[in-house]
This record gives sequence, structure tokens and C-alpha cells, in this order.
Amino acid sequence: MASDPEQSTLSSLGKVGKSSGEIGGADEPLLNGLHGSENYSVLSAILPFFFPALGGLLYGYDIGATSCATISIESATLSGISWYDLSSVEIGLITSGSLYGALIGSVLAFNIADFLGRKRELIGAALCYFVGALVTALAPDLIVMIIGRFVFGIGIGLAMHAAPMYIAETAPSQIRGQLISLKEFFIVLGMVGGYGIGSLLVDTVAGWRYMYGASTPLAVIMGLGILWLPSSPRWLLLRAIQGKGNMQELREKAIGCLCRLRGPAIGDSAPAQVDEVLTELSYVGEEKEVTLQEMFQGKCLKALIIGGGLVLFQQITGQPSVLYYAASILQSAGFSAASDATRVSILLGLLKLIMTGVAVLVVDRLGRRPLLLGGVSGMVVSLLLLGSYYLFLDNAAAVAVVALLLYVGCYQLSFGPIGWLMISEIFPLRLRGKGLSIAVLLNFGANALVTFAFSPLKALLGAGILFYIFGAIAVSSLVFIFFVVPETKGLSLEEIEAKCL
Repeated sequence: MASDPEQSTLSSLGKVGKSSGEIGGADEPLLNGLHGSENYSVLSAILPFFFPALGGLLYGYDIGATSCATISIESATLSGISWYDLSSVEIGLITSGSLYGALIGSVLAFNIADFLGRKRELIGAALCYFVGALVTALAPDLIVMIIGRFVFGIGIGLAMHAAPMYIAETAPSQIRGQLISLKEFFIVLGMVGGYGIGSLLVDTVAGWRYMYGASTPLAVIMGLGILWLPSSPRWLLLRAIQGKGNMQELREKAIGCLCRLRGPAIGDSAPAQVDEVLTELSYVGEEKEVTLQEMFQGKCLKALIIGGGLVLFQQITGQPSVLYYAASILQSAGFSAASDATRVSILLGLLKLIMTGVAVLVVDRLGRRPLLLGGVSGMVVSLLLLGSYYLFLDNAAAVAVVALLLYVGCYQLSFGPIGWLMISEIFPLRLRGKGLSIAVLLNFGANALVTFAFSPLKALLGAGILFYIFGAIAVSSLVFIFFVVPETKGLSLEEIEAKCL
């Protein structure tokens, strides 16, 4: 507990309202006080985004590189190893080892996020990336390689949890949506880079070692960059009002961090902005550490429903399954590149990159809901077209190609970037660490479920019926978005908690 002088300091900063965080009409103007357009220097705002976003780049690179590495490692002449004759289960362990690690990383984040803080969690992610890539690249046998993949996956779980949280808590409100959506752009950029580097090294002896080893320099840059960045001021203030440090010292440290994050443009307004955040945090009831029971009550439950629902629909609307059919669809339409799976992957990766870039440019102008509603509507149409192609229109390959490109483009306008954006900003501060870890765990868990269930479901029902089912799920997600997901454009994180939950 903080001492009495610290409590009086908090009181002097304007502690009012109900500790439960309920909004009363008479007191709500508190949240419209000092908040407005935040002054910031572009360079100072970009660097706190860039280094955490490298965690997304490394995640995407791993997806792209692994698709080529498995080709290399199974080659008798090019693998450079004696244990190249791997079973489908062993190949599956290599490709999905990082996914299992990411699931464990998400569970770890639930317990350590608020204790370590966003910055130290990201340093831990960079360390796991470095060690995992190095062990995988130098692996003398399959067991060591799988261990390396697992450690790398833990880094993915930690990075996908801490990066959006750090960016959300440090970015100016005016560009928060763009910066968090840009993290998805970095993931796709990493995928395209992984496909590209993999295609260059796939015919090299032991090329898979170089593919995985290429991650290590980026992991070092990420780690050193995060070490240089300031801590999240909101995390420092959360510790202050929860009595986990000296109030005045943490407040002064938060002011210093905010000055570094905004640059010279902030002028002398940093203390007023920090005091405003403190006031709003105490108003919405952040003094108490969230308990497991509280996580499933009131506004905490609402945030979990919004965030968890979005990341669940992000996966169960069939994204892994549609991409699975990409090569065969393009090949049926007579595209020569379809004979080369790597080139097809690069083609789709470039489309994903372009559409994610469009989302980044418009998200803070149009808002989150219009992009979600418009993009998912396009996904519904594309899934119905794909189902119809496999059931009735097998001679109309052009329909399948249009449906495939429409699906990929609409996904990258909606669920791709906006899903990560919403879960990073919808959770109350004291729930953000644990809430985001649950959302990330749901994301990777649903991804694994869809990936593993796809083949048996396809054998049982057929591709056409399966795509219709995905289309029906996408319609359900539209209803969910329309009635449940709020618009957060232009609001501070504290205003989102007060007005949307």
C-alpha cells in the first residue's frame, strides 16, 4: 500500500467518481477535460512503434521462411543432413512447433505481463527470438530443431502480446490506429520477406539453416532498440495508483518517458497530460489489481467478449483454409505461377501487403467499425462464391480466382489489422495485460484448431460445404460486430474504458 502522503498526492490529482468505474452523467465531463489533440514529433512517435513492430516482422518471416525450409530440409541432396527422411508428423512438428510455443508464450504473458511491464516483456520476446532462431539454425538433429522452434514460438507469443499493448499505450491518440494496424503490415511484410529469402535459398545446400539463421540479426536489433525505449507511462502510472511504488517518483518517471515519446513538440504540457491520465485512471477505478473473478464481471467481461470475439472470428471465418486452396485455384485458372507454390505465396503476400497498407491509411479517418463491417461483408460474398465454385461452378475458374483475391483483400482490410488494433485498446489498463494474453491465446488456439480440423472436415463434408459453413460463420461475425463492437476512433484509452465499456 502507498503511504498516506502518496494517497494525498493522488487525491490532489483529482480522484473522483466511483471505484467500480461506472459512468455517471454528472461526472462524465471529467473525461473531456484536458484530453484533445496531442502534440508529438513524428520521429519520436515512430521509433516506439518500430522496434516492437519488429516482433511482428519476425513472426511473419517465420511463417514465410518455414514454408520454404520444409522443402529444403526434406531434400536428400540439398538438406545437408543425414536425417532428411522425415515423416509427415515430424514435418508437422517443425512447422507447428512455433505455434505451440506461441500458445505457451501467451499463457506466460498472463502471469508476468503486469509484473514485468511491457518493455521487459518485449526484451524477453527478442531474447527468445534470438535463441530460438540460433538453436534451430545450428540444430544437429530433429529434437534440437523442434526445441529451437518451440523457443522461437514463445517469443512470438510474448511479442504478439506486448507489442500491440506497448504501441497502444505510447502512441498519440490521433495515429494510434495507424501505428497498431501498421504492425499487421509488418507481419505481412515479414511473410513476403520470408517467402522471398526462402525462394532464393531453397536450392542452396543446407539452405534451411540460413533461412532460420536470418532471423538472428533482426532479433538483436529488436532487443537493443527496446532497451533504448522508455517504459510505458501508463504502466508506470498504473503501478503508482495501485501502490506498487512511490507515487511522486513514478509520476516524475512517467513525465520523463512521455517527453521522450512525444519529443520536443510536447513542450511543457507533459505534467498536465500525466496528471490527466492519473485522474482518469482513478476515476474509472484502476486502483485495485484485477482478480480472476472480476475478469468475468462488468466492464471486464464486456472487454473480454469484444476482444475475444474478434480474434475468434478472425480465425474461424476460414482464413487458413482459403489460403490452403490458393495454389490449386490459381492453377485451375491457368496461371503459370501456380505451378510454383512459393511464387503463388509471394503474389498473395504482395496483395495482402497492399490491402493492409490501405487499411493503415484510412483506419483513423474512417474508423474501426466501417472497415470491419465492409471488409467482413466482402469476405461473406467471397466465401459463398468459393463454396459455389466447388459445388456448382467447377468450370468457372475465374469465379474462384476473383473470390480468392476478394477474400484476401477484404480480410486484410478488416480482421487482419483491426482485430489486433481493437484488442490492444479495448481492455481497461489493469486488465490489459491479462486480457490481451487471453485474446492472443484464443487467436493462436483457434488458428491451430482450424488448421488441424480442416483436412478431416474437408474429407467429411467436401470443400464446397465447408466454405458455406465459413460463410455462415462470417455472417454471424457481422452481427457480432454490428451489435457488440464499439467505435474507438479518436478516443484516448481512458475514454474508451469510460465510454465504451
